[in-house]
Amino acid sequence: MNKKETGYIGNEEYYTIDVLNILKFVLQRFWVIVVSGILAAALAFGISAFVIAPQYSSSIMLYVNNSSFSLGNTNFSISSSEITAAQNLVKTYGEILNSRTTLERVIEKSGVEYGYKQLADMIDAAPSNGTEIMRVTVTTENPYEASKIANCIAEVLPIRISEIVDGASMEVVDSAIPNLEKISPSITKYTAVGLILGVLLSFLVLAIFAMMDNTIHDEEYVLKTYNYPILAKVPNLINPANRQRGYYSQKH
Repeated sequence: MNKKETGYIGNEEYYTIDVLNILKFVLQRFWVIVVSGILAAALAFGISAFVIAPQYSSSIMLYVNNSSFSLGNTNFSISSSEITAAQNLVKTYGEILNSRTTLERVIEKSGVEYGYKQLADMIDAAPSNGTEIMRVTVTTENPYEASKIANCIAEVLPIRISEIVDGASMEVVDSAIPNLEKISPSITKYTAVGLILGVLLSFLVLAIFAMMDNTIHDEEYVLKTYNYPILAKVPNLINPANRQRGYYSQKH
């Protein structure tokens, strides 16, 4: 059945798409959508379970002491009521943590074989719940390595900050421990996304095939599209149901 009617209005060509016929075409091949979704979900499951390396994270918490100090020509005064200033201070310490010198000291102390740029990509530092406490999270493919690097940061960073910021100090609130529960990839999430993508893509492909199908399958389409009278209909001689109606009889 032709799903796309072509005509002209003035000099402009227009197309009419029969949505109902497209849906009918797709629903008749619903098994294709089901199989595609299952195959895509299985592929996503295999990739997330056996191809993508799992990631583990470990965190430390550092307390920024409330005191007055200077950083270059800028003076800071931190108190428990000045949350915004504390957050800005944690951001400053985060920049110091991600500096080449600090990270090279962490690499030397932990004995890992990363470049400082690689290590910087594994570290995330942010205020904890908008307080003066700084949470540093390290994410690697090994949970024990992640906790080792995080604890080395807890040793190196306070010393490094005291060298740069006058009167500043940090105290360790919580040290890192190995977290054996991976944070990514989520097998359930990957499988669900694969299933959805498989269904959507197969539906889209079937819809495209339906719009490209120029075959007239029944008289209803001719009446609806062209408003031509039907003079005769050629029966389906292969269909057993039509044989029973007298369209075709097999002689021996």
